[in-house]
Amino acid sequence: MHRFFLVCFLSLFQFQDGPTISWDLNNRLEWSDFRGEPKPSNNSVAVTASGITFSYSTKKSDTRLIDYHYNIRADFYPNKSWYLKEKADNNILNHERLHFDITELHARLFRQRIEKTRFTMNIDNQMNRLHEAINKELEALQKRYDAETRHSQDLEKQQEWQTKIIEALNKLSRYSS
Repeated sequence: MHRFFLVCFLSLFQFQDGPTISWDLNNRLEWSDFRGEPKPSNNSVAVTASGITFSYSTKKSDTRLIDYHYNIRADFYPNKSWYLKEKADNNILNHERLHFDITELHARLFRQRIEKTRFTMNIDNQMNRLHEAINKELEALQKRYDAETRHSQDLEKQQEWQTKIIEALNKLSRYSS
């Protein structure tokens, strides 16, 4: 006789109580999506709050993993995202959009890694390790992007990043949501 267990795990890059917008190539962010209260004291003109929403379920017997399903989304958090209207322009909006694209890139990388992983009865630990690793990589790339583009001020670097991220998304198109 087999006993079946169902395990669900939900994790957000940053827990959000408000609405979310899932990444969609045909629905690009607009300034109207940035609904949070501006925080001009941190010297930023805009902030994009985004993260990876992740859940999975498993079916196990006493001795083996029978099946698993997962869901991964790149989400934007409107109530945590903001901009200063008097300083914002299209260049800055494109910079902020690319932050969200970088989140989608990592959601695709996460899906790719799950598809390539051979899970065992220790799937919970395996999933958690994959999730933690992808979030660390996401955070590091977001910081590098801001540093290299000087938060959108270096237009040449901004264009280089735009091209690089679009190419990376295209290479991972089979892992899009």
